[in-house]
Amino acid sequence: RAVESKQWYQRRVRGEGTHMKIPFIQEPIIFDIKSRPRSVPVTTGSKDLQTVNLTLRILFHPDPTLLPSIYTNIGLDFDERILPSIVDEVLKSVVAKYDASELITQRDAVSNNVADDLTNRAETFGIFLDDISITHLTFGSDFARAVESKQVAQQEAERSRYFVEKAEFEKKAAITSAEGDAEAAKMLSDAFDKVGDSLIELRKMEAAEDIAANLAGSRNVVYLPKDKGMLLNLPA
Repeated sequence: RAVESKQWYQRRVRGEGTHMKIPFIQEPIIFDIKSRPRSVPVTTGSKDLQTVNLTLRILFHPDPTLLPSIYTNIGLDFDERILPSIVDEVLKSVVAKYDASELITQRDAVSNNVADDLTNRAETFGIFLDDISITHLTFGSDFARAVESKQVAQQEAERSRYFVEKAEFEKKAAITSAEGDAEAAKMLSDAFDKVGDSLIELRKMEAAEDIAANLAGSRNVVYLPKDKGMLLNLPA
């Protein structure tokens, strides 16, 4: 679009196409009203005082109906004069509301807040923003060290919790084993009280059978009758 500059009456906007001009009196001032990209880096601080480095990419174009006002009050380089300052202002205002961790976990909410505030701010200068996005987000070295320390602390806490749970499990297992041994001893005691020495004699007989079975399989064992006079009955 072109702004028609005249000396004796108000400037007006001309659209694309062929137009007549009066030499030495009229002078066209050409504006590019297509959407153009621009990236603005900003360094600011979060709510928990962490250094935050951001880069905001925006697509913008001027309001065609306000071109005379933009040219008169700002100039052809309106994007150089306006966008860096309002982006810096809005980003610092929005980022200061969030902790460093929230800037990561709530990035969509941060982007929406930046877009809303920046759009309203730019429209006061006759600039329309077609798209706004955070393309770069990093933190200072202090935050990186803090994250590393937090991770180490969490790992130590998990390890301590593991040992505590293991000790509790072993304690419960020991109690259960002791209770089982006590119950078994009580059952044996009750059995002895009911049958007297019969249970002991039965255990002796079972043990004797096991011993006899083991000896029967050995070639070096000789069985002799219980009668001691057996050798006296041998023929001379």
